[in-house]
Amino acid sequence: MNSPIVFVSGSKGGVGKSIASMAVLDYLLSANRFVKLVEADLANPDVWKSYGRSVESELVDLDQEEGWISLVNTFDADPHSTYVINTPARSNEAIRNHGAVLLDSLKELDRNFVTFWVINRQRDSLELLESFMESMPAGVIHVIRNGYFGEARKFELYEQSAVKRAIKEQGGLSLFLPDLADRVTDALYTDRITLEEASHQLRLGDRAVLQSWRNAALSMFGEAEL
Repeated sequence: MNSPIVFVSGSKGGVGKSIASMAVLDYLLSANRFVKLVEADLANPDVWKSYGRSVESELVDLDQEEGWISLVNTFDADPHSTYVINTPARSNEAIRNHGAVLLDSLKELDRNFVTFWVINRQRDSLELLESFMESMPAGVIHVIRNGYFGEARKFELYEQSAVKRAIKEQGGLSLFLPDLADRVTDALYTDRITLEEASHQLRLGDRAVLQSWRNAALSMFGEAEL
C-alpha cells in the first residue's frame, strides 16, 4: 500500500480547515514522514503561505476537471509521499462535478483515502458532510469538532445525528481539536510561520499554550492512526 491521501475539508468558510490542515502537516512532519501539500484554497491560501517554504507544495484549482487530472497524475508519480489537500469553501460542488476522476483512480493508485471533516455546531456542517459522503464514498472519514466553537459536549446536533452513526459504521472517528488561543493563531497567519517555527519564535507563555495544543493534536491524529 502506498502512502495515504489526506483530504481536509468542511465545504464552508470559517470552520477551521486551515488550522486543521496545519495540524495534520505538523503531525506528519513530527513523525518524519515524506509529506507534500496541495493547496486548493486559492482565494485564501493560508496553509500554503505558512508551509510552502517547509514542504514541497503546489496550488491546484479543483473547480476545474484539469485540476483533478493533474492531482491524480501527481499522486501516481510519487507513491511514497503523503499528500495533504487543503480544500476551499464550497468544495462539495467541485467534488460532485469532478471527484470521480480521483474516485475512479484510487484502486490503481493503491492509496488509502482519509478525510478529516471539520465542523462547527451548525446544522449545515452536517448537511454538507452528508452531501460529501454521497459524492465521495471512498476511504474513511473522521469528523473533527473544532473547539473554537465550544466544548465537545456542546456539539449536540452532531452527537444526536444519523451522520455520526454513519461515520462510526464506516470506521470513522469523532475527534475533538481544542481551541488554540487567538494570539497564537494570529501570529501563525500574520507571520506566515509553521507550528514548529512558532514553537521556537513565540514568547514563552504563547509557546507553552501552543505546545499543549500541538500535543493534543498529535494525540488526536494518533488515535486516527494516520
